[in-house]
Amino acid sequence: MKALTADFRPGTAVPTTAAPTTPVPAMTLLTHLVYALAYLIAGGSAGAALWALRPEADPLVAWLVGALVVLAGALVHEAVTRLERERKAARRIARLNDRVEELAQLLERRLAADPGAQPDGGVRYDAVMQEVKLLQSLVARLTERRAPRPPSASGERRPTPSAAPSAPPSAPPSAAPPMDDAAVLEAVRDALKADRIDVYLQPIVSLPQRKHRFYEVFSRVRAADGQQIMPDRYLDIAEREGLIATIDNLQLVRCVQLIRETERRQHAIGFFANISAATLADAEFMRQFLNMMAQNHALVPKLVFELSQHAVSAGGAVTMGILSQLARLGFRFSMDQVTDLSIDIDRLLRHEFRCIKLDRALVLDPANAGRIRELRHRCAAEGIDLIVEKIETENQLVEVLDTGFDFGQGYLFGEPRLSRKPE
Repeated sequence: MKALTADFRPGTAVPTTAAPTTPVPAMTLLTHLVYALAYLIAGGSAGAALWALRPEADPLVAWLVGALVVLAGALVHEAVTRLERERKAARRIARLNDRVEELAQLLERRLAADPGAQPDGGVRYDAVMQEVKLLQSLVARLTERRAPRPPSASGERRPTPSAAPSAPPSAPPSAAPPMDDAAVLEAVRDALKADRIDVYLQPIVSLPQRKHRFYEVFSRVRAADGQQIMPDRYLDIAEREGLIATIDNLQLVRCVQLIRETERRQHAIGFFANISAATLADAEFMRQFLNMMAQNHALVPKLVFELSQHAVSAGGAVTMGILSQLARLGFRFSMDQVTDLSIDIDRLLRHEFRCIKLDRALVLDPANAGRIRELRHRCAAEGIDLIVEKIETENQLVEVLDTGFDFGQGYLFGEPRLSRKPE
């Protein structure tokens, strides 16, 4: 491909088989002056002749006749000049068409000689498709190795994750009968094998303009009958059964595909994707994922990994070391599910956390007013963006704006919507 691209550099000679075109000299400045002088003389002569032939006539008539002759000559001069310019432009277009045909033939010959040469976009697309196939094979091996077993009833439930946004106040209850844990587990396994993990996007907007700046990526399981299983219903079960890493992996691959789609449309927008400790500990997937991102390094700044405050606080040396490695590659992080406002900002900065998400109820609680104000000032000084979640009404938005936050998320700005699968 180096030789091929070299042929397209400015100043590089391109072989040509087209017959040389014979240059046609354009009218020079002297030619224009001669033409102008000619119709000026013709106009003056016509006026003088009319005055000489009809001395009794008004001299103004003779001047008018001369002026009309000059005007007619100028119009003819303009028409000839325009036709000459059009012929010159037509010749240039013909030469450009010949050059384009030559370059197209050269490209076809080079591609025919080197079947492995493909545009960069094709290489990136193939890399993503290989990753999807790899994940599907991983799911198949996982489901074959693990037999379904009833989940433990004594498992401790973790806080509701950000991947499970609260339903809007007016959302009607589902008409489908509730599924027990065993049925949910079987539905998740089947959805993983059949690629029915749907990706939903919810906007994160700047305030007060409400302009879309980011999208958060959510995953939802779709059962064989079309019923949606919300994250707050299946995440705990999937985590206990060792399936959460696979769900995260599929979501990350889909997120990269979405970022590439926005690159094609030249949209300056980023994506927040939840990542679990299980995914960070999946060395094989992380190795292949980073290899894929190395081939698409321009997409890295548009992907923000999101971890819960509990995961950040409980993260040991291995987890934080992986975050540091990702940060050196250019990835950035966000912390959500904040329940304790005693946040170690210095620790977040060391690991390139550039966003913190706060629940709207936490922000508007009068008991937290002083700590929220202090946190906002510290984050503004350190370049960390604060995002207020779960804004659902105009009154809530007004209260949030009074506190001075710059980003918001919630059903007021848009509910999670199903993203189409990249082609």
